Amino acid sequence: MSIKFLRNAAILTLAASIWSPAVFSDGQSFTPWSDATPDLDTDNSVQGGCPHESRNGRTMYMATGRPGGHGMLDIWVAHRTNPQAPFGEAENLPEPINSEYADFCPTPLGGKLLMFVSTRPIEDVSCGMGDMYISRNVPGKGWDDPVNLGCAELGEGPNTSATEYSPSLVETDEGVFLFYSSLSTADIYMSQMNPDGSFNPGVPVDELNTEFDDRMPNISKDGLEIVFSSNRPDWGDGQPSFGGQDVYSSTRESMDSPWSPPVNLGPGINTGESETRASMSWDRKRLHFGRAGEIYVSHRSHSN
Repeated sequence: MSIKFLRNAAILTLAASIWSPAVFSDGQSFTPWSDATPDLDTDNSVQGGCPHESRNGRTMYMATGRPGGHGMLDIWVAHRTNPQAPFGEAENLPEPINSEYADFCPTPLGGKLLMFVSTRPIEDVSCGMGDMYISRNVPGKGWDDPVNLGCAELGEGPNTSATEYSPSLVETDEGVFLFYSSLSTADIYMSQMNPDGSFNPGVPVDELNTEFDDRMPNISKDGLEIVFSSNRPDWGDGQPSFGGQDVYSSTRESMDSPWSPPVNLGPGINTGESETRASMSWDRKRLHFGRAGEIYVSHRSHSN
């Protein structure tokens, strides 16, 4: 039995948990993002980067090289009683999620699924320096062996010979779409899921990309808003960026519409440091991102 067959069978099984009723835009608008502050926690439990909330807002996944992990960079998780409470002490995820290699960019999905990036080398499976994987936490059993999303060079998935970052999945009436960035070109890409659960090779999202380093996208649950990081030197009308990687946002009117010109989220979010891997909460009211080894959060509310 071939590795390809086993991988596709595993993806098909996981895909059954990804597909769900479409989430449509509710037409609501939001206030501007507030000035960012360090995430509330206990004992500095959410230090690190690559932050991403679970859909219920009570769990934070992150990547950090703190002591107590399996390798050079691990995925950790912290819990809280409600979205307004501080996070408790972070826990290191077990094998096979973490390995002796770098494991990062965790993205929790519905159905107890987790997407993430890993540099683990697996013969006849790995595509490059850092690939996107998916796994499911089975009650009473633990985490399934992670499944590689497939290699673009073979026409069988989005992973390249370089490193991919920040998988972000959106489920819509038009299909399931994966947004991510790749160091192969320092651009943002989109890959559509096939009915069998496999992913197509990615295509660049031209409206969001520049000649500079555009990376780590995160898309809203309706597919109409996206945030990402970029080191482009200015953000329109000659206004200079703030330094390093800044967080930008863009919107569109429908899944078939082009993205609007990206907007820098300004000095309340961005600084002379690099702000990376911004991610929106499921209700789109909280924005988490990493800065200098710490995790920050910004808030907004409905304006109508």
